[in-house]
Amino acid sequence: MYKRPDTPLLDTVVTPHDLRRLPERDLRQFADELRAEVIDAVSVTGGHLGAGLGVVELTTALHYVFDTPDDRLIWDVGHQCYPHKILTGRRDRIRTLRQGGGLSGFTKRSESEYDPFGAAHSSTSISAGLGMAVARDLEGRKNNIIAVIGDGAMSAGMAYEAMNNAGALHSRLIVILNDNDMSIAPPVGAMSAYLARLVSGRAYMTLRDAAKQLAKALPRQLKEKAARAEEYARGFWTGGTLFEELGFYYVGPVDGHNLDHLLPVLKNVRDTHQGPVLIHVVTRKGKGYEPAENSADKYHGVAKFDVVTGKQSKPKANAPSYTRVFAESLIEEARHDERIVGITAAMPDGTGLDLFGEAYPARTFDVGIAEQHAVTFAAGMASEGYKPFCAIYSTFLQRAYDQVVHDVAIQGLPVRFPIDRAGLVGADGPTHAGSFDTAYLACLPGFVVMAAGDEAELRHMVATAAAYDEGPISFRYPRGEGVGIELPQRGQMLEIGRGRVLREGSKVALLSFGGRLAQCLLAADELDAAGLSTTVADARFAKPLDEDLLVRLAREHEVLVIVEEGSAGGFASHVLHRLAERGLLDAGLKVRPVCLPDRYLDHDKPERMHAEAGLDVKGIMATVFSALGKDAAAAARLA
Repeated sequence: MYKRPDTPLLDTVVTPHDLRRLPERDLRQFADELRAEVIDAVSVTGGHLGAGLGVVELTTALHYVFDTPDDRLIWDVGHQCYPHKILTGRRDRIRTLRQGGGLSGFTKRSESEYDPFGAAHSSTSISAGLGMAVARDLEGRKNNIIAVIGDGAMSAGMAYEAMNNAGALHSRLIVILNDNDMSIAPPVGAMSAYLARLVSGRAYMTLRDAAKQLAKALPRQLKEKAARAEEYARGFWTGGTLFEELGFYYVGPVDGHNLDHLLPVLKNVRDTHQGPVLIHVVTRKGKGYEPAENSADKYHGVAKFDVVTGKQSKPKANAPSYTRVFAESLIEEARHDERIVGITAAMPDGTGLDLFGEAYPARTFDVGIAEQHAVTFAAGMASEGYKPFCAIYSTFLQRAYDQVVHDVAIQGLPVRFPIDRAGLVGADGPTHAGSFDTAYLACLPGFVVMAAGDEAELRHMVATAAAYDEGPISFRYPRGEGVGIELPQRGQMLEIGRGRVLREGSKVALLSFGGRLAQCLLAADELDAAGLSTTVADARFAKPLDEDLLVRLAREHEVLVIVEEGSAGGFASHVLHRLAERGLLDAGLKVRPVCLPDRYLDHDKPERMHAEAGLDVKGIMATVFSALGKDAAAAARLA
């Protein structure tokens, strides 16, 4: 009689090679231990929990059946990759997730050979996998390429573009559709599992190929009818007709938590299929941890938490978040204007449009993970006189840049772009940092580009965008809570292209664009104490620039430091361009830009990232002292 091992199996597995030495009968215990380890690790670090819990059995089965890392395993987005990381030699570092110097919260090529493709944005896995498959075919290799994509990610057009191309190329590619929302499949059971094993097996495939050969000998009309009959017959029992039309062989649905169902199907597909195949796996987000299963968002992203109770230890906020201020400001504007609508690309909670949706459900549109469609959809509404607020994170708006240019900017349509997560975002790292939006929007003719220096300014910018009808307008704001400034009940429309001066000085001018304004004010206090009279100005607009303000700052100060939490090529570039045009750089003015460095900053605590970028008080002061030819060490001591 078989006796279950007394030693924790997880302790015996460092890499998938170790896993593949276990007998299949031990995999259930192994998966249970892996799930417990994920829960315990994330309780310490925080991070994305629910998605990983939902794929514990799938992760185990994939690494057991396939010869990773030679067989390439690509996780779409990467929210679900924590079990994969534990299994691939990183368990000893799993409690460094999303910490400075620790593991990334997503797959990352530089981190492990088991991460063949980095991810953090959605719907890229099939395209990347197809590229790998074609490269393999060109080299005459035989390894497998497996892409795991969620049902949410399948709402993006890029996934279908890739599948359409894969179906035409007919390269051997395995796509696992992880359906964790029950949005595609009905409940699965013994019959569906049996059918999945049947249609993925060698016997059925041999019979199907023989039938195809026979059909080739038939007249064309009969051949087409025979092929259609086989497709419809199989689609009746198993579904998947859409994927078949794209050229994929469909298998499923399969219970993604039942290893007795998963393993034979994966083995069959590994051993028999030559073209593209899609395995439809049904899982449950948060599986195996009751607080996650019962949560509305299945504990998608969590802070540190108590494993027993599931209670998260979120620090008490000192001020409302910028996201909440935006949402409440938009709700207030919508009370006065029924043409205002909110649009999100599958991020209602992250953008605050969930709150807007509660107030105005008929005026809120979640278009799925489809940023390109969201922007052109907004353009269509704007063309009919509505006032769309198309709320997309800075890093995700990059995915729709052609639509921003072609469908919005060239036509001069008044689409409003609230840009959340502008600047560095801490634990999510460079894939989620809002680094480039000022650079890629301010170069577009006719675009108004704003940035909020505090939460009151954000409220004014929502009101400004609501009232502005002359063309596209954007306003950026950082992640996290505001500075604690008093908020007006309703915002006031700002004069387009007009900044403000918060404090007057005579020697040094700090010109801030966006969320580093508070640090500029603190730096000014220190500079004043050091005998350097300092002006602090809030530009508000990168486009159009406040030229009168720029001229005054340039003529009345010895040093002008331009501070922005964005890439080179953004606000400071426009300021320098304009100063050069006006000849103000020829008069001995010492101008220094302070922006994000020309490299990607790894995840860390936000304050450490800002320090590394020189965007904190010490960094701003050091820039001033350097411009004046003073000792940097003295500047650091003064700070």
